[in-house]
Amino acid sequence: MTAAPALIPLDQIDPQWIEDLLDRAFEPGRQQRTAYKVREGMDWLPGLSFAALDADEHLVGTIQCWPVALTDPEGKAHPMIMVGPVAVLPEAQGLGYGQALMTASLAALSPNAPLPQVMIGDPEYYGRFWGFTNAYTSGWSLPGPFEQRRLLVRCNEPSVLPREGMLGPWRG
Repeated sequence: MTAAPALIPLDQIDPQWIEDLLDRAFEPGRQQRTAYKVREGMDWLPGLSFAALDADEHLVGTIQCWPVALTDPEGKAHPMIMVGPVAVLPEAQGLGYGQALMTASLAALSPNAPLPQVMIGDPEYYGRFWGFTNAYTSGWSLPGPFEQRRLLVRCNEPSVLPREGMLGPWRG
């Protein structure tokens, strides 16, 4: 990729094309992953979800963001945005599409209501480029197996984050 990728709102893409891309980007059985349980029953957020097109205008990548909440031990739900999956076709990985999708999605967040963003990912990569960290998530749980070090959060004011809780769909 030599030029910046063309990014368009994900809701302009045929839903079947999105599913086909996710199937190619991730192994079969992706729907069994814990991240799917965290956002179960929710629709992705159109204003924060994008598609990347190559120079021939073929779909090569997507990012979806979801409404989730961390429910603390007292039962209070703390709304957050779950970032991901970030999916790029295998033959287009390493060309900057994923980085462009992440940057666009995070830039689309409203500075007037900056909800914490949470994701499951590589802390070295997502921390270096976008400030995600696992420093505040050690007491958090998910509805399935996960690597604690890969549960990441990005927040302007980390003091508002609950120390403990279960991450799941935001039923607000």
